[in-house]
Amino acid sequence: MVGLSSLFSSDMAIDLGTANTLVYVKGRGIILNEPSVVAYHTKDGKKKVLAVGEDAKLMLGRTPGSIEAIRPMRDGVIADFDTAEEMIKYFIRKVHRRTTFTKPKIIVCVPHGATPVEKRAIRQSVLSAGARKAGLIAEPIAAAIGAGMPITDPTGSMVVDIGGGTTEVAVLSLGDIVYARSVRVGGDRMDEAIISYLRRKENLLIGESTAERIKTSIGTARMPDNGRGAVMTIRGRDLLNGVPKETEITQAQVAEALSETVQQICESVMSALEATPPDLAADIVDRGVMLTGGGALLGDLDLTLREQIGLPITIAEESLNCVAIGTGKALEYEKQLGHVIDYES
Repeated sequence: MVGLSSLFSSDMAIDLGTANTLVYVKGRGIILNEPSVVAYHTKDGKKKVLAVGEDAKLMLGRTPGSIEAIRPMRDGVIADFDTAEEMIKYFIRKVHRRTTFTKPKIIVCVPHGATPVEKRAIRQSVLSAGARKAGLIAEPIAAAIGAGMPITDPTGSMVVDIGGGTTEVAVLSLGDIVYARSVRVGGDRMDEAIISYLRRKENLLIGESTAERIKTSIGTARMPDNGRGAVMTIRGRDLLNGVPKETEITQAQVAEALSETVQQICESVMSALEATPPDLAADIVDRGVMLTGGGALLGDLDLTLREQIGLPITIAEESLNCVAIGTGKALEYEKQLGHVIDYES
């Protein structure tokens, strides 16, 4: 029989992402997935939280002077300490929906390349938001666990997690990282590339949300066979005469805009393969490479990678949620996976 304590466990795993934050509650799975955005209202020099998550994201790029919408995470780490703390507090409260609950144990995933200072900032934010204990897990390990890879086996596995702020490339064996590289290239950089391409080539200024919509609708990593591909109607501001304008963008243009970012991801995978010990490299030739994260869903990215590195590429089933699922599994099976969680203060 399940004990009452596990039925009402408040322990949670948080994927504190640059674009989205996902919360996994022990025994219940992922129960929150919202944008990592906080909106503030400033009056008489005092800041008051107006909205968090989905509601705050709708305000991005549309706020009057007294309201500011902030994304506290940049490149997978906390850029705005106070705002991040408010956001974590809000999500914890939203998950529990009750005013009194035992202080939860919280595990948060961090990019492999996070500095000790950045790790301390994340840990401190989680503790200040009401956790009794804060553990950290490296993002590539969480992604591999979430993708169902056999990371505890004495064989090499390679995972490429393309998030909003970073791309994590890691080779894992015996439950730990043999080689990892974190490059600050991800979904956000793709959005920026689309914005600057349209500004440069079409004299059109678009906002972040429009760029994201282009990427998710017709984004592709390779040129369409017919040299044009799907077409999408977009709106922005004409930079020549300053008035709003509607125009069309083709898939070929998006591929051209994203080519540099895609190339950086391919190069980071190549570097990881070059640095992998020969026996583990042989395992990876057999097993191929696992893609996780929202960026893995970019059209034809798997084919582009396969062409460049010559290895089988698999996209994880729930690539968007892999890191959150993996962090949650580390919480659920802490006895077996405790060695990958860092509780050091």
